Amino acid sequence: MITVRNISKYKEEYPTVITIGTFDGVHIGHLKILNKVINHAKSTELKSAVLTFFPHPRMVLQKDADIKLLNTIDEKISILERLGLDVLIIHPFTVEFSRLTATEFVRDILVNKLNIKKVIIGYDHRFGRNRNANITDLIAFGNALDFTVDEIPAQEIDDVSVSSTKIRKALEDGDIDTANSYLGYEYMLTGTIVRGKGIGKQLGYPTANLSITEDYKLIPKNGAYIVKTELDVTTVYGMMNIGFNPTVNGTEKTIEINFFDFDSDLYDKKIQVDILSRLRDEHKFESIDGLKAQLAKDKEKSLQYIQR
Repeated sequence: MITVRNISKYKEEYPTVITIGTFDGVHIGHLKILNKVINHAKSTELKSAVLTFFPHPRMVLQKDADIKLLNTIDEKISILERLGLDVLIIHPFTVEFSRLTATEFVRDILVNKLNIKKVIIGYDHRFGRNRNANITDLIAFGNALDFTVDEIPAQEIDDVSVSSTKIRKALEDGDIDTANSYLGYEYMLTGTIVRGKGIGKQLGYPTANLSITEDYKLIPKNGAYIVKTELDVTTVYGMMNIGFNPTVNGTEKTIEINFFDFDSDLYDKKIQVDILSRLRDEHKFESIDGLKAQLAKDKEKSLQYIQR
């Protein structure tokens, strides 16, 4: 897959079939559209392409919108590449870009830059300055500029009953099972392992501290979770705590992972952690012994889940 970070520096010579959107989470609802694009490209010998944007338009146009996203850019690239997409264009979304008229967007970007022959899009897609153009306008542009439009009907999309908003809400509530079922894969956290205070090691449960630099990434509700990752080409399981470690009077929010049967040095390594299931809320225990007893229960429950 070719990844293009700015459309101004790119011109596609080969005819494409394209879809457009933010695709946050790349969930099972999005797959309805994405699979149609990829399959149509294969059957007609066109290139499959996605045009998406970063930052999220709400981050730019609604300055007070504290929206958290399900994917970092690198995570989104990885997910789309696994689908078999040919070209991913991640165009910087700016106020200036938002002021393009519908005509400028379709003519100058979709046709002249991306060489589109077909657009596959949801029934409710809107575009252009103030989002004042709709699917009917897009079809009219296609008739004038020699491309066709396939509309995904409301029933086909709504039957899935999935949205990025619903997934965000599930994660904020700690409902990782619902979030994962909507995503079609385990929710992931990607970051770099940094040094912590060594408290986990003192308790007999040494932890890797995950630092996520993308402040827009949605972190699930505080609590303990069962996780897995790939380390040295091996699948490694563990349990992860998100929160403030109140039993030891923690003051900063951390993401700490105790990996099972793995003790190699991970400092400064970038890893992806997949969240499998939730164990419990974060609690303040009356003593360190109480915390250690709970950690033993958490590990036992995690191993039962993994071995089932």
